[in-house]
Amino acid sequence: MNLNSSSIRKAVAALKKIDEQLAYLAALTAVGIKPLSRWEKPLGDEPEGWIGKLDLRTSAVSRTVQSGGKVTETLFSRTEAYIRFYENCFADTPIDKSPLVQRWEGFLFGFPPCCVNAYIQQPYQKNDLEPEDQKILFHWACEGCLITPLLLPEYREVYEFVAKL
Repeated sequence: MNLNSSSIRKAVAALKKIDEQLAYLAALTAVGIKPLSRWEKPLGDEPEGWIGKLDLRTSAVSRTVQSGGKVTETLFSRTEAYIRFYENCFADTPIDKSPLVQRWEGFLFGFPPCCVNAYIQQPYQKNDLEPEDQKILFHWACEGCLITPLLLPEYREVYEFVAKL
């Protein structure tokens, strides 16, 4: 997907007016850096329409929290299979941060497995990243990660694209 096409720029700019992080997540997913993204609130018709213009499929998934309340998560992906897999695993289930769930989510959201495992063992360990690099990721990089440095140029390109809109 060409980020510089006028239709892509228009859709991401419209999403940025709604929420900058939503625009960034959608752009990362649209270019294929993230296989699946989760927006932890429902989307209205307007943002869902803009996400559709990025050739992303969407789905709303209902989950429960410990207090018994319900939350709606919005998923988007270029691939229907990732959405269906997430729905099959997590729709109408309590939000759970068990190691197994974190591993599944890490896989679905495109996080390096070494980072997921390190996070499960001890969240937010010291790593080798510059703070400005860590802040543009949606996972916490593990110390000495070999994968995250390969992802960073792609993340940076999309981050800067969204920032300039």
